[in-house]
Amino acid sequence: MKLKLTASLTLLASLAASIVLATSPAPTSPAGEVPAMKARLASHASLVSVTAAGDAYVAVGDYGTIIRSTDGGKAWQQAAAVPVSGLLTSVSFADAKNGWAVGHGGIILVTRDGGDTWAIQHTADGKPVLLSVFFTDADHGYVVGAYGTALQTADGGKSWEPMQVGEGRDADLHLNHVFSGPEGTLFAAGESGSAFRSKDGGQHWERLNTGVTGSLWSGLQRKGGQLLLLGMSGKVLESTDLGDHWKVLETGTNQALTGGVEKADGHLVLVGTGGATITDKDGQLVTGIRDDRQNLAAVAASGGNLILLGQNGLIQDPQTH
Repeated sequence: MKLKLTASLTLLASLAASIVLATSPAPTSPAGEVPAMKARLASHASLVSVTAAGDAYVAVGDYGTIIRSTDGGKAWQQAAAVPVSGLLTSVSFADAKNGWAVGHGGIILVTRDGGDTWAIQHTADGKPVLLSVFFTDADHGYVVGAYGTALQTADGGKSWEPMQVGEGRDADLHLNHVFSGPEGTLFAAGESGSAFRSKDGGQHWERLNTGVTGSLWSGLQRKGGQLLLLGMSGKVLESTDLGDHWKVLETGTNQALTGGVEKADGHLVLVGTGGATITDKDGQLVTGIRDDRQNLAAVAASGGNLILLGQNGLIQDPQTH
């Protein structure tokens, strides 16, 4: 299992290239004593997650970097106060003010002012690597991470309780991403082609048959209710029945796919390593490669514009093909 964790961390290392995660053990303590440094070029740090916060956008990444934009992604400012300097892997906002970020050392951060100032809200037992956070509203949130780590809160993070996502041999699978689906469902994507579904707000989970064995890094729900899972070797899986059945979509790339978004006009954009970008055209997925071949970690849509994040930070004028 340690080799599989190395694979997960290797992907993060390619996206946060300034640290060598693949050859280092998981952190055993949070970097709580060392706050993030203010940096003039914070938007050029390795960034791995971005989300909307009302009309604003917030992105997180290496060295405790958190940046925010209030003008649709044109200009970005570094958060005024972040109490950690380790790698932050995921960020989620319930509304314009209340947000959470997670990362190494079991750290869960909270903001109540739209992302300008942050505080440590909780440190998970055993200080595991946390890989994804998602809040459905200001009270209910979910966190997943390495070795099957899964937590939930029903009080805005004042208290966190463990969730049992996988059982038996699935119990210690690394969980890479948690997200919502139609009809109040929740989904978690993980290593070895694993995907899980909850129909009762995280109380009970069932493993889904994806038909693939490579790690799944991310997932999203489209406006029509379709679910997508993104993974190794260019894998895109689609389900139209709440995850009961999955089909593999042809992408034409072997790059790992790490993030995706559906724009306001209904067009899909996926990103991945090696500068891979995938868009849909006339019902088909069309793959392109950016000229800089930068590893891409996440993408968000602001109106008709895209916000891309990667190993060299923010890309304000992305090339899509």
